[in-house]
Amino acid sequence: MTSAATQKAEPGLRRAHLAIATVFAVHGSVTGNFATRIPWIKDHLDLSAGQLGLALVFPALGASLAMPLAGRIMHRFGSRAALRGLLALWCAALALPAAAPNLVALCGLLFVFGATSGMADVVMNALGVDVEQRKGKSIMSGLHGMWSAGTLVGSAVGVAAAHGNVDARLHLGVVAALLIPLGYLACAGAPDLHPELDAEAPPRFALPPRAALVIGAIGFCAVFAEGASMDWCAVYLREVTGASAGVAAASYTAFACTMALTRLAGDAVVRRLGPVRTVRGGGMLAVVGGLLVVAADAQPLAITGFALLGVGIAVVVPLCFAAAGHAGPVPSQAIAGVATVTYTSGLVAPAAIGVIANATSLTVSFGLVTLLAAGLVVGAGVLRPAAGRAASDPSGG
Repeated sequence: MTSAATQKAEPGLRRAHLAIATVFAVHGSVTGNFATRIPWIKDHLDLSAGQLGLALVFPALGASLAMPLAGRIMHRFGSRAALRGLLALWCAALALPAAAPNLVALCGLLFVFGATSGMADVVMNALGVDVEQRKGKSIMSGLHGMWSAGTLVGSAVGVAAAHGNVDARLHLGVVAALLIPLGYLACAGAPDLHPELDAEAPPRFALPPRAALVIGAIGFCAVFAEGASMDWCAVYLREVTGASAGVAAASYTAFACTMALTRLAGDAVVRRLGPVRTVRGGGMLAVVGGLLVVAADAQPLAITGFALLGVGIAVVVPLCFAAAGHAGPVPSQAIAGVATVTYTSGLVAPAAIGVIANATSLTVSFGLVTLLAAGLVVGAGVLRPAAGRAASDPSGG
């Protein structure tokens, strides 16, 4: 592309970048609102730690099973229409979990909640990789930073609702109604990609390729730590340190805040240090954060530990998705493969934390989180870019 053509394309790319960034923020806001009301759902249904852990398996199960369908939906309807529809379903699903009358219903509604999340996640990451490739520089960490910023805004709303003892059914229903039109408008500027006329539709389900398994192993460690912290930090603060409902919800806000800030700065860090050194350094911080959580006997120490965990794991998943998207000719399929592997960790994490907590304590559960964070330090080398993909990460490893 000539210089003049590049300059002509820049406004369209900027609009597409802004649109996808907004979509990431809307998606994250749903997660943030939901996470802060998990203690309300636990108390409302009188669930034990083990029962809550079982229920929290189902979002990841729904996401893992539904993600491979995202590529086929994009193929049939085009990327923009697919993103609009799936994002609207995800926002609407926010109202479901709090309406559950019992544990069985909660599990089913969380399955739907996770399925809509996972499919929207694949599409928006595929479009993020498309914009990154056309811009010729790393933007994925920043996009995931917008997702974390969305979780931060959502969690702030959730903290206010929890502090004011607002019924979660009302809170989440109103937020869902507000986010649906916002997400629809944001999708207007998203790239509208369509397959070639003779292109074969992706399979409804396919096993992840070997490259996805390797990249996904690192994502597995990070998503386990992220999922455990998101789903259990508020419960941890309440049950281990005796925090109030408002302070417990604020622990999630601290985690989301550090995730957001680190991801927003992450593209510059990755371009300077490379993915391997970035992930290794982050893994070390995550280990320190996990140790602080395990050792916590006071609320400030636990909140600091969760914040450091957020810093340490922040850029890992964006780098995994970027590596997957650049690894093959069909980004949505590669991303779906890596996402399926990494989010399997989200399937395992809630149950593992709950089972270990029932058998021992939540403190011991987060010992496992710390151990997996150490896996980032050991395995970061798999994210070293191939020579042909150095453009998005010129510093290498």
